[in-house]
Amino acid sequence: MSYGSNMARARLVCYLAGGRPQGARRRYAGARDRSLPREDRAVHLPGRLWFAGESSVWGGGMAFYDHDAVGPTPARAYRITAAQLADVAAQEMHRSPTPDDPLEAVLLAGIDDRHAAGPGRYETLVAVGHLDGLPMLTFTAPHGHADVPHAAPSAAYVAMIGAGLRESHGWSEAEVAAYLATVLPRDDLPATKPLAGASVPT
Repeated sequence: MSYGSNMARARLVCYLAGGRPQGARRRYAGARDRSLPREDRAVHLPGRLWFAGESSVWGGGMAFYDHDAVGPTPARAYRITAAQLADVAAQEMHRSPTPDDPLEAVLLAGIDDRHAAGPGRYETLVAVGHLDGLPMLTFTAPHGHADVPHAAPSAAYVAMIGAGLRESHGWSEAEVAAYLATVLPRDDLPATKPLAGASVPT
C-alpha cells in the first residue's frame, strides 16, 4: 500500500527494476525480483498522511502514515510478492536487498496489526486490512503525527505524490490541490527537527 510518492507507478518501478525517479537525488538498485506489479488499485486507508524529518533524496519533509488518526488517506494498492516488499522496505532505509532479509519471513508468516522491523523511519509495518483476500500492508514511522514536529516537503516530492493521485484515483488538479492542502504542514506548526531512528531517511 502506497500513500506517498510511490503512488506514482514510475517511482515504485525504480524500487523494483532500478533507476532514479524524476526529481530525486538517488538511483535505486532495484529488487531481486524485478517483475512489475501484477495489478494495482486505488484505495482509501483509515488514517492520515503527514510530513516530517528531512529527506536526503527529495529535500524537505517525508510522507508518513498514521493509521490511528482520523482519515481517510487516498492510496494505491500494488500486488507484489513478500520478497519484493521486503526489498522495497530495505531500499527505503538505504540498505541493499538481501536474500536473507528477516522481514521477508515475517511477511510470509503474516502481520495482524504492526511489526517493528527496526527503529528507522520506514521500518514499522502496518496491516490495514485485506483486498481480494490478500493482506494490505504499508510501512511508516514508529510514532504518530502528533508526536513530532512536521516539515514541509519539497516541490518535487509533492509533484510526485500529485502524479500518483492523478494516476491511481483519476483526480483533477483541483482535487489534488484540495487534498494536499489538508495534509501539508501549516506555518503555525513547530519547527522541523530530525525524526528518531538510526537509518538515513528516504
